[in-house]
Amino acid sequence: MYANKYHGFNLVELLTGLTIFLLLSIIASPSLNSFVLSTRADSSIRTIQQTLILARNIAISYGTRVTVCPIENNKCTTNWQDGLSVFTDTGQKNQIDGQDTIIHVTGHFNEEDIVLYNRPAIRFQADGLASGTNGTFKYCPEEFDSPYSKALVVNQAGRVRFSTKKVIKCD
Repeated sequence: MYANKYHGFNLVELLTGLTIFLLLSIIASPSLNSFVLSTRADSSIRTIQQTLILARNIAISYGTRVTVCPIENNKCTTNWQDGLSVFTDTGQKNQIDGQDTIIHVTGHFNEEDIVLYNRPAIRFQADGLASGTNGTFKYCPEEFDSPYSKALVVNQAGRVRFSTKKVIKCD
């Protein structure tokens, strides 16, 4: 006959709900971390792949040498974790000088991750070849032997493909 004026939860119901939520969060946490590492590695290696493809396409389209490397003080460094710079490289190799133009710059990669390439730069010639700068690009999230590591192979012809190796180590 009388309508209940109070709507909501009492203290016992609220604590029970919070306890269930906390237990589910603890159970799901390791899976969420794995998902984040896997997604970050996949996203980063695809960014590298797209950057390399862009550089090769520009080299072929404009008939000029294009270099991809991390830049510090207008020179290529080997700290690949700082991100990639794509630039025309008409003067001295592996440095921005004279008429060189910066085409594209990626952001820094996650500071906990390992990014390696076996050479100081990747240079695409006017015909698209990467002669002398071919190699394997490795991206390992958080650990040198992470199960979520990814790799790209740059061949002599300048083609970029994903590595087929099941185990990739950044050492």
